[in-house]
Amino acid sequence: MRRNLNVSQCVAEALRLEMARDPSVVVLGEDVGRHGGVFGATRGLQKTFGADRVLDTPISETAITGMAVGLALDGFRPVAELMFVDFIGVCLDQVFNAIAKNHYMTGGRVRMPIVIKTAGGCIGSGAQHSQCLWGLFAHLPGLKVVTPSNPYDAKGLMASAVESDDPVVYIEHKGLLLTRAEDFTFGADVPEERYTVPIGAACVVRPGDDVSLVTLSGTVLPSLAAAEQMASRGTSVEVIDLRSVVPLDIATIIASVARTGRLLIVDEDYLSFGLSGEIVTRVIEELGPNALRQVRRLAVPDVPIPGALSLERAVVPNLASILMALEQMSNAS
Repeated sequence: MRRNLNVSQCVAEALRLEMARDPSVVVLGEDVGRHGGVFGATRGLQKTFGADRVLDTPISETAITGMAVGLALDGFRPVAELMFVDFIGVCLDQVFNAIAKNHYMTGGRVRMPIVIKTAGGCIGSGAQHSQCLWGLFAHLPGLKVVTPSNPYDAKGLMASAVESDDPVVYIEHKGLLLTRAEDFTFGADVPEERYTVPIGAACVVRPGDDVSLVTLSGTVLPSLAAAEQMASRGTSVEVIDLRSVVPLDIATIIASVARTGRLLIVDEDYLSFGLSGEIVTRVIEELGPNALRQVRRLAVPDVPIPGALSLERAVVPNLASILMALEQMSNAS
């Protein structure tokens, strides 16, 4: 029987199962305990496991990440919630110079099995509460970065993140957390039992032959909708959900582009110096410059996210802009 679970419920269920399985798993952050998280993704955990394992912290991202480092050094597996990914600037030193580097700097003697659980993406919250920033985390070595796009992956990737001995940045999309379960056209069937989704394995969510569309997180659903509309016009679009940024499953992308010869990358992160440019470069390095008949990047231009919803829609990839990009590529061919 299909269960009517949204993304936040799946994250909470994954954490509950991991905490029941492993007593070293602890959750800490602002409002994660009594209130169950700002999006409900830690609901019921403090009631089940107590305040010693689900800790409500002060409003201090530096304290949260610093405590996570200490807990990991003492044998725990902390899940540290930073309410919005935009606040990462407050604690970058702990993340990039401790969590990401301690394993390397100790010659492998110290592990950092930490999950940094946070939320990004645009829902009309303005410049300081609307960024994705997965490209920022991916730029410096030592961190895995995962970005689920549906309820099934949200649960399975959280289980994989918690059991990982390496630090994982788990970025939920605020829009997906607020999406009704029945609105997901894929990944909505979520088993009750524990399962994992491998980190670093992309998923071809719609096969196609004419264009390879590579995307992730909150832009997967509108990319699928655009691909369906293009199919009615005679263009077959293959949609690839990356699932994770680090490790990047470049093999799946290359296999698709080698067939289609056309690549569109849809990314809600910033355009310059980011994921979209990295993917294009790796494809060209692997297949050679003549393998791509067309390539296009659709991402947020190099401006802060506007506060007005009308302006936000003008800069963030959506169904209309994805469809326009695909139409232009199809017409140019």
